[in-house]
Amino acid sequence: MRFIHAEQDSPLISGLTRTMEADLCTLRWHWPGSVQAVYIGKTAAGQEQADAPSTAGLKLYTKAEYKANNGYHSRIEGIGRYTFTVYACQEGEGGPQLILQQGGENAIEISAGKAKIQYSIRSKSGIFQKYKTIQIQVTTEVPLAKDVLCYVKKQGGYPANKEDGTLYPFVSPFSSGKNLLPAIEVGKQDYIRLFFTDGRLYGQMYELISV
Repeated sequence: MRFIHAEQDSPLISGLTRTMEADLCTLRWHWPGSVQAVYIGKTAAGQEQADAPSTAGLKLYTKAEYKANNGYHSRIEGIGRYTFTVYACQEGEGGPQLILQQGGENAIEISAGKAKIQYSIRSKSGIFQKYKTIQIQVTTEVPLAKDVLCYVKKQGGYPANKEDGTLYPFVSPFSSGKNLLPAIEVGKQDYIRLFFTDGRLYGQMYELISV
């Protein structure tokens, strides 16, 4: 079994869709007329694909099975995002040939639930001091890269979003569990909140909760 790059007349997978019901994912797609079987791969979303991906872990699925089951079903466990890729299979010299498609029509992302990120912000200040000390604690179910979160400082009230004040990046990644960050000093009328650096991207993967 080996991969080959798609050519102009190669049979290609198209119309790949997915539906979720609880933890059960169902994939459906349009079968090329000449294809009687596919191989299905599952990888972590964002994982770089080599020119010739590994065939390890691929699952053979026939058109007869697809028709009998009205699609391909897979249980999604844990948290994070995954990419399912459906490779059309054709017989060739030396055995099955899996077709590498351009454009991504044979691949689709699945979300397996959101990891919870809880954060708390505590402040201390003296009566006659101009500044107050802020202590941020982040508790996360999974490790986080340093660029997933940022904090925003605003004078006179809490910021409503990451553009509503001065944005500051974090300089270190977060380990799973509790992360007590070094204390910072801000003005007495300054207020801080945490936000995703990219809400559209990270909001699909994590749930940010103020406690």
